[in-house]
Amino acid sequence: MTYDIIIVGGGPAGLSAAIYAARALKKTLVIEKSVFGGQITQASKVENYPGFEEISGMELGEKMADQAKKLGVESIYGEVTKIRKEQEIFTVTVGKKEYFSKVVIYATGASPRKLHVENEEKLVGSGISYCATCDGAFFKGKTVCVVGGGNTAVDDALYLANLCQKVYVVHRRDSFRGEPVKVTLLKEKENVEFILNATVKSVEGENFVKSITLVENMQERKIDVDGVFVAIGHEPNTKILEDFVPITPNGYIITNLDLETSIAGFYAAGDVREKQVRQLTTATNDGTIAAIMACEYLNTL
Repeated sequence: MTYDIIIVGGGPAGLSAAIYAARALKKTLVIEKSVFGGQITQASKVENYPGFEEISGMELGEKMADQAKKLGVESIYGEVTKIRKEQEIFTVTVGKKEYFSKVVIYATGASPRKLHVENEEKLVGSGISYCATCDGAFFKGKTVCVVGGGNTAVDDALYLANLCQKVYVVHRRDSFRGEPVKVTLLKEKENVEFILNATVKSVEGENFVKSITLVENMQERKIDVDGVFVAIGHEPNTKILEDFVPITPNGYIITNLDLETSIAGFYAAGDVREKQVRQLTTATNDGTIAAIMACEYLNTL
């Protein structure tokens, strides 16, 4: 089946793009491999999205998906395994089926690297978070742990130090990869304690995080914490694009300010593209821009 626009990824960026594309009367298909709404659906509460003082991530994702559907956007579940372009037409392969379009907006997001320890999956959204700026406010006055040693971990710890009573920073090495100036600022915080040359063995808690067990200098150590912020990097979902469009060494898609890639008609939006800030609102912003520019491109064909 042929569409004007195929959107790969049904998170906030993809669904925002779908809404704008549908309102421009473009025949639009969204392909999502797991859950419409994307990673935000894992958040128990969202308090930083305009218009909603508080809403669950799942409900917000459902509202976005329902809005797109009511506007006539088609959607399917499936994993895209290949994209190619021939004579101004893109072919998007999902399993044994092929879908065709004049434009593709790629919005598959970036998955946070996980600790892969006991109870991690169970406690995501119940004390385990991969985004301090998203969830830090829920831990005001509490004790938390940040795992990681790069700029993201240092930035998260600095942010949380202004909110939380106590912040532990756990890093597997004895030095940080983060900017020295930021590390110095972090060391000046009286409520921050560094635990170096340590790795996480497990996270404990039934319905919510209660403690974390570390392996430090060959010895186990348990620390009582209310939250664990994992900041060990992200992995953009771009493996199928490695020989298709330019990506950074870290796997992010390179775009211009209009979210165009080097291939005409191929756009990238949300956390999957190279940029500085990755938040819910910046994802919807990307989706909006990508869709508007894609529609302008279509109008020139």
